Amino acid sequence: MSSRGKTAAAKRTTQTKQQLLYAAIRERILSGVYGPGFRVVIDSIADEFGVSALPVREAIRRLEAEGLVMYRPNAGAQVTPADPDLFEESMSVLAVLEGYATAVAAPHLSEPDLAELRRLTDEMAAAMKRMDSLAFGARNHEFHALIYQRCPNESLVSMLREVDRRLDAIRRTVFVHIPYRGADSIAEHWELIDLLESKAPPQRIEMVARAHKLHTVDSFRAWKRDHGSVALQAQS
Repeated sequence: MSSRGKTAAAKRTTQTKQQLLYAAIRERILSGVYGPGFRVVIDSIADEFGVSALPVREAIRRLEAEGLVMYRPNAGAQVTPADPDLFEESMSVLAVLEGYATAVAAPHLSEPDLAELRRLTDEMAAAMKRMDSLAFGARNHEFHALIYQRCPNESLVSMLREVDRRLDAIRRTVFVHIPYRGADSIAEHWELIDLLESKAPPQRIEMVARAHKLHTVDSFRAWKRDHGSVALQAQS
């Protein structure tokens, strides 16, 4: 192999390592394994994956560009602390994306799909009665995930899932006390199911699906006004 070929092969290998490291570190951040403020130690990660420090640095630079990692003097790379404003912004973006995605998915939802949405909503109601917030959240996630699966716009679904994953990390690590909208959320699910079953106009479906998410934003803003930023900081 020529020297040029060896250089190209080495570059591809470095890029592959960097991509794998980027994906692994990113997954740990979004899943909550690396929580807000967690120190991302380059040498430790390099040792763990058996690589040099270079691809780790490149992976961290990408994560910094996404806002998931930040550098602090005398501390190095850290997972970016969760910001209350980020929750509101991300949830608002999710509301717009999900509203449109639900309208696009509506014609592709079969009767078995609608039956499954009804079942999941019934299970949410049962979880609420027994005060099982984890089960409530899981069934709620399955409800919306089913709708995503029927949306034929793959780019839109990819964006939806990415925003939702970011929100999930925030929910787990900081906003332990996001206002619980159990009964209201269930009622909104039933309204949406009724619209989907009756093949309501896409604009109406989009409006209701979007409002469903924005109501959570409104509740959070009201909670923040009542409790103030001190309470939010105490959770981080």
